[in-house]
Amino acid sequence: MLIDTHAHLDFDRFDKDRKDVIQSAYDNGIKKIINVGADMESSYNSVELAKENDFIYASVGVHPHEAEGFSEEDYNKLKELAQDDKVVAIGEIGLDYYYDNSPRLAQQEAFRRQLQLAKEVDLPIVIHSRDAREDTLEILEEEAKDLTGVLHCYAYDLETAKKVIDLGFYLAFGGVITFNNAKGLRKVVKEISLENILIETDAPYLTPVPYRGKRNEPSYVKEVAKKIAEIKGIDLSEITKYTTENAKGLFGLD
Repeated sequence: MLIDTHAHLDFDRFDKDRKDVIQSAYDNGIKKIINVGADMESSYNSVELAKENDFIYASVGVHPHEAEGFSEEDYNKLKELAQDDKVVAIGEIGLDYYYDNSPRLAQQEAFRRQLQLAKEVDLPIVIHSRDAREDTLEILEEEAKDLTGVLHCYAYDLETAKKVIDLGFYLAFGGVITFNNAKGLRKVVKEISLENILIETDAPYLTPVPYRGKRNEPSYVKEVAKKIAEIKGIDLSEITKYTTENAKGLFGLD
């Protein structure tokens, strides 16, 4: 059994075959999926998708791309959504200085506000951080001392990885570790303990080798697990055991 800890199956790229993709994931041993909200609409959709599928769970939150419009009304709606039994995290939230689709100050304010929300509802967080290492660490150090969670699609160096782990967070790796230009990231995977690792797809994005060029989907998380086993020189069953137990523990899954 494997768990895909980060997918976006509610996105329109799955509109034509969503049920088939979900069934394929289950048939291929992906027994649990965390579907992650990126704005208010997708947060609602994630909850509905989770209610319709026993082995899918939801995370609700507003991505930094949408941070400029984040309001107190949104906060209250997310808080209400978070009461649902199928909601297991707040996210994805954080900072994205690569695209800067929202002003950086607005991103930081929305990030801090949603960290407060996670404390209120006692849920872990799913963090998005791109080209924003220093500010991400600073905000987590200031605002997230009583929280746990995961830095999804981890893309920084080993030193930063150790700091994130010291703060009490997991690192999630996806298809990027299978890319030819990901030598630095594979070094991080090799050096850190399996006790700190989660696996994900970020479907429909970041499709792993050997499916590059196709839409990503949860069944492909197997390729991520295989690559981690290869990097660490251990049996795939060990990756399955640790990443599954880590995900169950973090998200409170049965």
